[in-house]
Amino acid sequence: MSDDRHFTTGDGCRIAYRIEGPDNRPVLALSNSIATNLHMWDRSVPALSRSFRLLRYDTRGHGGSDAPVGAYSMDRLGRDVVELLDALGIDRAHFLGLSLGGFIGQWLGIFAPERIDRLILSNTASYLASELPFDDQIRAVLAASDMDAIADGKRNWFPATMLAAPNAIVEEFRGMVLTTPPRGLAGCYAALRDVDVRRVISLITAPTLVIGGDSDTVTWANHGEAIAAAIPDAKLVLLPGVHILNVEQADRFNDVVSNFLRSAP
Repeated sequence: MSDDRHFTTGDGCRIAYRIEGPDNRPVLALSNSIATNLHMWDRSVPALSRSFRLLRYDTRGHGGSDAPVGAYSMDRLGRDVVELLDALGIDRAHFLGLSLGGFIGQWLGIFAPERIDRLILSNTASYLASELPFDDQIRAVLAASDMDAIADGKRNWFPATMLAAPNAIVEEFRGMVLTTPPRGLAGCYAALRDVDVRRVISLITAPTLVIGGDSDTVTWANHGEAIAAAIPDAKLVLLPGVHILNVEQADRFNDVVSNFLRSAP
């Protein structure tokens, strides 16, 4: 039986979420990468739930959330989070987003600073449209008869050592991609295509940690370095690994996150 709950956004989209842990702990919201769902954080829950109440959700177009037709915007993806916090009566929360979730985190830090305590941006960028062919990806995913080729294209999330033989984690993430609604993936590709926050992330005032993978082939280490350089007093940690660091380097990732969130102001 699923532990997921749902709420409906102002524009009528049902968003699936899961909240776990005692209500007297600080809330840490977790935002998934594109073509995955809230289960990408399963391996982080045991460690992070020792200190925080965890709020996970499926980005619109993913997992148990609705997948409206058409292009999404980063503004809409950010407001989904604000409305989720409103629905749960949460005034402020820490926020950890990976990849697409990191873009959403930047939007929140810029446009909803009163809702964010500490901000963690992992394996993400502030602008990708010049480097990735999002229009081609949108056409391909909407034209595909199934998601097999799309899932194969996401193997670059993981290092060669994990791809050399059958691997349960790689297969688990492949399954998430295969079950992502094509129109939801296309909608989020459009949001990524259209966003450029390079000039405005300097407005972020929340204490910020940027995590990158030194071998990331999706959002490169220098993307993270640029974000950390632009946000006042941001901290930067580069870990050995590729794109899904919360599973590839689970223990180190969880330690870095926990230490940052528990550190003195």
